[in-house]
Amino acid sequence: MVFLANLTLLKTARKIKQLIVLITILIHASVIGYGQTGFSLPETSNKDNIPFKLINNLVVIPVEVNGSPLTFLLDTGVSSTIMFSLSEVDSLQLNNTETVKIRGLGEGGSISALKSKNNTLKIGEAIDNDHSIFVIYDKSLNLSTRMGIPIHGIVGFEFFRNLIVKTNYTSKRLTFYNPKTYLPKKCKKCEVFDIKFQNKKAYLDLDVITPTMSKEITLLIDSGSSDAIWIFDDKDFINSELVNSFDDFLGQGLSGGIFGKRSKLSKIQIGDFQLKNVKVAFPDKESMENIKFFKERDGSIGGDILKRFTIIYDYPNNKISLKKNGQFKAPFHYNMSGLTLKHDGVVVVKDKRTFYDSDKVDTSGAVSLSLSEVYSFYLAPRFIVSEIRKDSPADLAGIYKGDEIISVNGKDTHRFELHELIGLFASKAGKKIMLKVKRNGVVFKKKFYLKEVI
Repeated sequence: MVFLANLTLLKTARKIKQLIVLITILIHASVIGYGQTGFSLPETSNKDNIPFKLINNLVVIPVEVNGSPLTFLLDTGVSSTIMFSLSEVDSLQLNNTETVKIRGLGEGGSISALKSKNNTLKIGEAIDNDHSIFVIYDKSLNLSTRMGIPIHGIVGFEFFRNLIVKTNYTSKRLTFYNPKTYLPKKCKKCEVFDIKFQNKKAYLDLDVITPTMSKEITLLIDSGSSDAIWIFDDKDFINSELVNSFDDFLGQGLSGGIFGKRSKLSKIQIGDFQLKNVKVAFPDKESMENIKFFKERDGSIGGDILKRFTIIYDYPNNKISLKKNGQFKAPFHYNMSGLTLKHDGVVVVKDKRTFYDSDKVDTSGAVSLSLSEVYSFYLAPRFIVSEIRKDSPADLAGIYKGDEIISVNGKDTHRFELHELIGLFASKAGKKIMLKVKRNGVVFKKKFYLKEVI
């Protein structure tokens, strides 16, 4: 009887706890849905849309900051707007600044930044006239070098909080709606999921399935990550199914480089959507230390999964809608070369053009052709090896960190976009890669083959 009484009390306590959580969520939803800060459309406009670029699975959009046209990442994983690469901006006025310390992922410590208040940001017709920005001047955090195009900042929660935002990865268009007038279309192939918020960030529950277990995990929705999934605790994975893994550079955080292990998951399940052989990364604990995470968070879901859906973010109602697109069944690839490249300055390129001059005609009417050569000079991006994975094909071929890559498979690197080179290194196991590499003014030829590690 005592046991049954305790069990009844326990169930009652759980119900009370669930009710408290529900009330907390409802209160939080009202704060998100009806806050006065953040972006909003003009009263005369129900929606707007803009094109975006998709680079390395990341959404890049035009943003006006105090009247200056700039380029930002649209990142659901950040709660505050961050700017950097200001050396690339001719003129930009920032209002009401003060010095602060901030910290993000990475092995370094906190960094100095300026907090600027009362700025006007505009995305399409959506405007926020009281926007706070954190400005970072540390040149090592310049995302432009990693992306291959100018990236001046990151914008996230403040854009989503008062709008309903549709990201169409197929058409590469961003459509945003006034939630007061928005009427969702009927969609039989869509699934709608609840999302929960903590510290202005959205989280989604999904299931990880292996031959030995099925586990529900809570992941930050992070469109600013080009990876598929990050999981912080590897004990249930590396020690069971995922025996095959390798150490790698995972990315650049606000506080420095992020390193860890890469592997693959058998399946993940989001509602009725099932993805197989999904690449996963397990960041080192050193990259996560001193960061206060939402206690229920197990990791992040990034762009390599998000790009497989048309997504409607409905922050005001704590919902997200997913509809799979043509990329849904595309295989998950990772960098099989071991090379990480960055755009490091420019080089002067000499380009020769040959053409025929046919203006000369003799008395018989015959046309005389003469060959002419014209040289033009222009600045092109310079690509440097920023990281190299130990024992990778590139490492075993003798390529070093700091080497300049001049050509890939006979084509000069300045004729590639950086994301095209990244895609090439993740294209197909067994593919031959021939490089011209410059080191200390000397040019070498290197060759290796892309190799699956897992």
